[in-house]
Amino acid sequence: MGADALKAQRLDSALCGTERSICLESQMARPRLSVLDLASVVEGATVADALAGTVSNALVAEQCGYERFWIAEHHNMPAVASAATAVVIGHVAGKTSTIRVGAGGIMLPNHPPMVVAEQFGTLEALYPGRIDLGLGRAPGTDGPAARALRHRSAGGQDYPRDVVELLGFFKKPVPGQAVVAIPGADTTIPVWILGSSPFSAQLAAQLGLPYAFASHFAPAALMQSLALYHQHFRPSARLDAPYTMVAVNAIAAETTDEAEFLSTTHMQVFLNLRRGLSTQARPPTRDLQMSAMERQMLDGLFAYSFLGTASEVHEGLERVQQQTQANEIIVASHVYDPELRHRSLRMIAGE
Repeated sequence: MGADALKAQRLDSALCGTERSICLESQMARPRLSVLDLASVVEGATVADALAGTVSNALVAEQCGYERFWIAEHHNMPAVASAATAVVIGHVAGKTSTIRVGAGGIMLPNHPPMVVAEQFGTLEALYPGRIDLGLGRAPGTDGPAARALRHRSAGGQDYPRDVVELLGFFKKPVPGQAVVAIPGADTTIPVWILGSSPFSAQLAAQLGLPYAFASHFAPAALMQSLALYHQHFRPSARLDAPYTMVAVNAIAAETTDEAEFLSTTHMQVFLNLRRGLSTQARPPTRDLQMSAMERQMLDGLFAYSFLGTASEVHEGLERVQQQTQANEIIVASHVYDPELRHRSLRMIAGE
């Protein structure tokens, strides 16, 4: 697919949004803006390099006034170094001072709920008021790795029960309670439901939890899921009214052509996964080869993406906020070169 076609496809149909901080041009016009990071391991680099890059991304996000910096759990992927997500969150929180740091998310089928409660209770004790816990139902990996990770075979089938159990561990213990998460008990850490389907939306609504939709790679059910969430939301002790976040891909650069060129790093990761080639993130290319079926796949996956100049990205973000009425937008900005990645984050923030 040519650059012009990619630009038309994404900038016309994409969803995203922004607000907040000294870096933003118009705080009143945009929702809060956050960052999603995968600790990307680029070709020729090490895991240590990737984790250092995540810290530097978080520092830039903090300087520009982003609301949150979330780290995602993935396994058995050479391009992602954030498998031990709670550990990485602690490291990033220790290197920053004001930005909220959290999981976007923890894949709950991979973990006993009590272990998650203890891990995030510990993080909240170390960095009070700065930790978020987003929960996902997918394994964040392939079949063999999922089987190696799971503490039981049921996997995602027990997800709603696991969420309720985890929430219970965060409550104040009652007299005679046999099992208490220490740390974790009596902890007011924000818990989000993450998802890409109506199932996750209805679960978040029933439990009265904030809801984040993964439209940066699974956009098909975005509007339906947001509508269901708002329609069925039940106020809870944790949340009085619906609160939503939409995830998108966004890269800002000096020209639209440059932004589209930089985006080919991320496209190559998805193409290689589809082809059964799990590799580190590769440099951008102007000779991206793909079949018609692969082109259709990318168009679907990246429907909610913004690639362009700062003004083009900002215009798109505002359109999406109007369409979704999301309270926050979380941006994934996958760029091979760290300096260009930082530049993109600053430009998206309006700096």
